Amino acid sequence: MLSTDSRPLVGLTLDAEAPGHYSAYEWYALRANYASAVIEAGGLPVALPHAALLAESYIGKLDALVVTGGAFDIDPSLYGVNARHPTVSLKENRTAAELALLRAALERNIPVLGICGGEQLLAVVLGGALIQHIPDEVPNALAHEQKTPHHLPCHEVTILAGTRLHEIVGVERMQVNSSHHQAVANPGPHAHISARAPDGVIEAIEDPRFRFCLGVQWHPEFGTDPKDPYIFKALVDACRK
Repeated sequence: MLSTDSRPLVGLTLDAEAPGHYSAYEWYALRANYASAVIEAGGLPVALPHAALLAESYIGKLDALVVTGGAFDIDPSLYGVNARHPTVSLKENRTAAELALLRAALERNIPVLGICGGEQLLAVVLGGALIQHIPDEVPNALAHEQKTPHHLPCHEVTILAGTRLHEIVGVERMQVNSSHHQAVANPGPHAHISARAPDGVIEAIEDPRFRFCLGVQWHPEFGTDPKDPYIFKALVDACRK
């Protein structure tokens, strides 16, 4: 059911920091461009706190879900790996909430977009697995942890023909920003790879079993490539179909 003003209600997951990093109290955070990208695409963004037990209640009121990125990693135990690379850093409460939201969203088959770490978590929910540290596992890997501002491109990705992502952006290549040391190793038994970096790293995934189920490794909310806004527009449009 679309929200009452005809703009689809799009949930955005929040980041969180422990006391002492910025404030004496735990706090939530979300970059403004996530919300502005949804608004410009015709959606009505709403922020989602880390309340795993309320995930189904939230999803029951939303028209779409965006799982945002952040400077943390997915616990390898969630995809069946016991050994944890020393670079892996967790935010367990956030991951628990996002897992519950993603699972509820896919169960209800509302449109889902995973961004950066959100794409990685989507792959795990779809039955896939992750590369824990790209420099250790990908020969001749690009520098995927971008040092330049994120509104500037870091590398190119190739969009695979015949995918939903290719249908959305209408091009074979995009220039993207890049801020990750982990990546999708495989997207799950039913999911497809939508894009790759020149070093072979998976940059986008999708699952055709759902109305709209897309994950991208870069941050399209910055509009680094002219086609980035098309991704948010496709998400919002999928709510109306």
